[in-house]
Amino acid sequence: MPDDTATSADEQAVLDAIDEQGLLRDLAALVAIPSVGGTDAEVAAQEWCAGRLAELGLSVDAWDIDVAAERAAPGFPGMEVERTRARGCVGVLDGGARPTSAQGAGMPSLAFCGHTDVVPPGGLAAWPEGDPWRLRLTDGVAAGRGTCDMKGGLAAVLAAVSALVSTGVRLDRPLAVHAVSAEEDGGLGAFATLRRGHRAEACVIAEPTSGAVVPANGGSLTFRLEVRGRATHGSTRTRGVSAVDLLAPVQAALRELEAERNASAPTLFAHLDLPWPLSIGVVHAGDWASTVPDRLVAEGRYGVRLGESLDDARAAFEEGLRRAGAAHPWLRAHPVQVSWPGGEFASGALPDGDPLLPDLVGCVVAQGSAAPAVLGAPYGSDLRHYAAAGIPTVQYGPGDVEHAHALEEHVQVADLVRCARVYALLALRRCGSHLASGR
Repeated sequence: MPDDTATSADEQAVLDAIDEQGLLRDLAALVAIPSVGGTDAEVAAQEWCAGRLAELGLSVDAWDIDVAAERAAPGFPGMEVERTRARGCVGVLDGGARPTSAQGAGMPSLAFCGHTDVVPPGGLAAWPEGDPWRLRLTDGVAAGRGTCDMKGGLAAVLAAVSALVSTGVRLDRPLAVHAVSAEEDGGLGAFATLRRGHRAEACVIAEPTSGAVVPANGGSLTFRLEVRGRATHGSTRTRGVSAVDLLAPVQAALRELEAERNASAPTLFAHLDLPWPLSIGVVHAGDWASTVPDRLVAEGRYGVRLGESLDDARAAFEEGLRRAGAAHPWLRAHPVQVSWPGGEFASGALPDGDPLLPDLVGCVVAQGSAAPAVLGAPYGSDLRHYAAAGIPTVQYGPGDVEHAHALEEHVQVADLVRCARVYALLALRRCGSHLASGR
């Protein structure tokens, strides 16, 4: 039986070929594209990936996504920004697969997936030199918008593929790279990629995981609450009903619901204080300082439990508010109105006993790191799209999610290199390989 914790001479040759400087050049190029969701630069980042994959010798399928057609498709995950254009990009290395192949002969044994869209940078003045789109390297840290979430992971994938190519590896079965967009607001890119017919026997998503392997994600929904009060002049406020004051009992009901839903959790999520968080992120009320506001609108994020359908999650939320309203005279007569805008992130999980998990853990150890923790994550990701398509999928990538979306977003360079080594080794082992020299 082979020792998964050791590397062969051929594997070590590929690991030694991981080019840190090349990885950082690719990351700098990606960071320089301000690919905020819904902007032209989101498309430009996908086009850059198509060109880079072609330079590396992969067969590339790059296409314009029909946004209207995807929006009308069953299971569409929603969007939180408007976009009229989107691009898909899949590259396939060796093994004789056509880049547009669906399930069947020639299907890739492994796919790496990374998203190229990023969230807005916030106030530019908070970034060094007011520029979030320039990669800054300081004391082994790479900083800039997207370095952690998740252009760093994508650059590590490209470094792994580059090492395979530069050492003359010939894969016995194909390896695919899926570059996707629109992940941050629902996952249109992955959804469209899978609907185009791209599949693999297994998939690794290079999201930041802090050194852990993530085989399961919770999900999330965006909710919108409309609370109605009764307006009056501010000098006679007791004759009105402030919609702002009504937020207090509504918030209390949401905290009670959150506590109920988090009373127990699967073992993979036991490390989290709140596996399924519920929070309000935006509040708007009133239109005049001396008027008691008669309308408040609040929007927030609602965690979906592992294995829970989105319909069941919505129903639990709405029932929690209904119970709260029944106990409050004004809210009983004027119920809070609930709607569900934006993206829909279902939960997703790797099937129990799937070999992808021990294969990946073995590669982490074999390239020189300690065995990683195996943990569930409380946020939604593209993992659920691949899981729903029947593709065993895990997340493993450089960076800590704490630094994603943050000002001065960053990732450790050593983490980038480590993940590139793991990706290269996993590709060799899942796809099978030999060196062209016959070594």
